[in-house]
Amino acid sequence: MTAKWTPKPSLPPPALEKGIGGWIYKNLFSSPGNAVLTLLGAALLLWAVPPVVRWALLDANWIGQSRSACDPLSADAPTGACWVFIKVRLGLFVYGFYPDPERWRVNIIFVVGALALWPLLAPTLFKHSRVQVVYSIAAVAVVLILFGAKPAGAALGFFGLPFLLARISLKKRLPTEAGGIKGIAPGAGLALLGALAVYGGLRWLLGPAPSGAIATLAALLCLPLIFAKPLSVMLWRGIFLFTVYPLFVFFMLVGGVLGLPHVETHYWGGLFLTLVVAGSGMVTALPIGILLALGRRSEMPVIKTLCVSFIEFVRGVPLVSVLFMASVMFPLFLPEDVNVDKLLRALVGITFFYAAYMAEVIRGGLQAIPKGQYEAAQALGWSYWKMMGLIILPQTLRLVIPGLANNFLSLLKDTTLVAVIGLLDLLGIAKAAMADVEWLGFTKEAYVFAAAVFWTFCFGLSRYSVHLEKKYHVRYR
Repeated sequence: MTAKWTPKPSLPPPALEKGIGGWIYKNLFSSPGNAVLTLLGAALLLWAVPPVVRWALLDANWIGQSRSACDPLSADAPTGACWVFIKVRLGLFVYGFYPDPERWRVNIIFVVGALALWPLLAPTLFKHSRVQVVYSIAAVAVVLILFGAKPAGAALGFFGLPFLLARISLKKRLPTEAGGIKGIAPGAGLALLGALAVYGGLRWLLGPAPSGAIATLAALLCLPLIFAKPLSVMLWRGIFLFTVYPLFVFFMLVGGVLGLPHVETHYWGGLFLTLVVAGSGMVTALPIGILLALGRRSEMPVIKTLCVSFIEFVRGVPLVSVLFMASVMFPLFLPEDVNVDKLLRALVGITFFYAAYMAEVIRGGLQAIPKGQYEAAQALGWSYWKMMGLIILPQTLRLVIPGLANNFLSLLKDTTLVAVIGLLDLLGIAKAAMADVEWLGFTKEAYVFAAAVFWTFCFGLSRYSVHLEKKYHVRYR
């Protein structure tokens, strides 16, 4: 008779391989070299961090409205940073020289843009229709609470209409007659937009001009979208964000229509101008870069030659020279009675400059796609654009997320170069604020504030890039 074998319990891991002590030993003191580097790094942090913390936080001055609160000759004045300077000039840092009574227009495009962009950046949170309805109602309520009755039309247009149009357009449509569209979607949608337009017109005639202007503008901009194909709520949000929203931003910021005062672009500046330039460049450079990359790989000699010549020429010159040519040299080739806005010229120059770089990033992704993907699509009889749109480009963009994010980060930081053509972005406004005789000597605070703002946006963009990489499994192991 054989004895039954009983497994013995496993021994616990060594004390130096579990808990915080195990992590410290494994990552910081696993070898003599790592131990020396850890001690040197700790010494460097102890030498550099405490003085910065004392200057920026502990000994800083946060209270006051004038330079006297930070006067170093005063016995009561703190010896650290003077954040009173940033607080007093915050409006200048954010809006530039945009007129004070009209700054609510800048605020509304920021709020509406952020609320409209969130569902697209985090689509997993908005899978259920109930969540979408609640979010739409909450977004409308937030806009109305922050800005009152002025943006009623914009709030309904950007947050209510995508959901309603999705629900209406997914209904069964009636057949078309004589090339016209008939059915539930056009009738109900036009009725909805018509009511919104009437509301806007009445507010415009009977109430303050901006109230009706925004409502009418939102209705008119949304009107063509009624005739689109049946789409989901998220696709409707994307259409609103990338078609209606840019037009809405343009009319709101420039004005001159529907009772909104006209504001010339040379009054634009600060963080507001930085985000306008960066956002416009990112949205427009990517599709142009995709077309250039496809053109460079085209089998048609003329298109390939043009795309290669453009890409190589643009990549061979610095962005400063492109902005200089767009601002100074380009107007010399135009007739005397033709004047193109300086900001528009800068936006076009930045867009095409970064489109050339993105084209090369996308071309690398196209070359990484196996040849069998092309052959499979061709075997199905698909056209070139159907193959690219449904098979090749989705895989390509998934592969080149890190490269595109790097270009977007560079674009955001290169917006500071618009100062060479007389446009004052956040950094330019910081330099202009430092030239104020009332606040001479507070250069460190201005540069630290500008650096913190840029770092916040760049870090957020980089973390979102990492999120997309994990979501689409870009990093293979």
